[in-house]
Amino acid sequence: MTGNEIIIIAFIIMLVLLFAKVPVFIAVFAGSMVYFFLNPDVNLAIFAQKAIGGVESIPLLAVPFFICASAFMNYSGVTDRIYTFAGVLAGRMNGGLAQVNVLVSTLMGGLSGSALADAAMDAKMLVPQMEKQGYSKAFSSVVSSASAIITPLIPPGIGLIVYGCVTNTSIGRLFVAGYGPGILLCVTMMLLVSWISKKRGYLPIRTRRLSSQEFIKAAKPAILPLCLPLIIIGGVRIGLFTATESGAVAIAYAILLGFMYRELKPEHFIASLKETVISTSTILMIVGAASVFSWVLTAEMVPQRLAEWMIATIQNKWLFLIAVDILLIIVGMFVEGNASMIVLAPLFAPVAKAYGIDDIHFAMVFVFGNAIGALTPPMGTLMFIVCGITKCKTRDFIKEAIPFYMLTFVALALLTFCPILSTGLVDLVY
Repeated sequence: MTGNEIIIIAFIIMLVLLFAKVPVFIAVFAGSMVYFFLNPDVNLAIFAQKAIGGVESIPLLAVPFFICASAFMNYSGVTDRIYTFAGVLAGRMNGGLAQVNVLVSTLMGGLSGSALADAAMDAKMLVPQMEKQGYSKAFSSVVSSASAIITPLIPPGIGLIVYGCVTNTSIGRLFVAGYGPGILLCVTMMLLVSWISKKRGYLPIRTRRLSSQEFIKAAKPAILPLCLPLIIIGGVRIGLFTATESGAVAIAYAILLGFMYRELKPEHFIASLKETVISTSTILMIVGAASVFSWVLTAEMVPQRLAEWMIATIQNKWLFLIAVDILLIIVGMFVEGNASMIVLAPLFAPVAKAYGIDDIHFAMVFVFGNAIGALTPPMGTLMFIVCGITKCKTRDFIKEAIPFYMLTFVALALLTFCPILSTGLVDLVY
């Protein structure tokens, strides 16, 4: 049996397991093991070496650091202060609570870094309030899910860290680049929510304009939490600490805020560390499995062959980007987002470089396209998590989400054909 045939069998087994909703790391490990068992020329010890070596990456330390910082933020009262501030900023817009939902996802993106955590938090805290104010359950659930895809784009999104690790792209530059797409999606989504709310009569939270004193009173408690992304980007840029070390800075800052607000209790430390261990273990097992599979692909020269074939078939880099966008959306309908990123990013990043596409531009297109997959049926994790919390029927969710799907596709097209949205801020800062 040739190496190509073994690769095809391994890939099919992995995809079948993913479609069967087997945990991602098990599916990827299984596909890799098939290759090692069927190829007698490959030493089985390499499997263990690559799995362990894959998680012994210094940049990956940022993952547990930022997860831990997010947990401390939640227990230190930061989340409540962000909600209050978002209500002040968006309270006079049509669909005030829905606008708060979108704005919180953007503001919390720089604090939580996790789309699933953000969606679950909004579903628990905002959806019940929205329903009391007359919003439909389906619309409230869709806004919570759709706005959560902003979170992976805003630093320190875990998706940015994972992409940087599997493709050897600068995580510091990815952090800076994420603001462009994140703000683009936030603004366009708020405009869409305003249009829908105006048609349905979803009212603002308030009609009168806040006085300067009222605004300052609401904004003051949120200033220190919102300084965290600026501290991270500024510290990395001036060389005060690396992108990885910025995670430790975030933990220290979160604990400091907890003590300042006098809301962080001793039992919160244990709960935060427990959440960190559970979340980090899940992510790193996936990364370890991906490291083995990436070695298998490299050993069989799959990325190089794919690059040669695509360059010979697709002459234009823009057509290549369109093909990647379409593939990511289709794959996202069936495969969990982290799995598709870990499997496809190492394949397509070298091809994009061969086309002369900027690393950061392609990274933003890929991460954004991959994030859309978390919203799309039938495997959209954001959809299932929010519907599970709000008890919204999937059928109603999908029907309500159609305008938001269209919005994300348009935003992805803008990001694809306007590289300055991804690279402009990076060029300015670096």
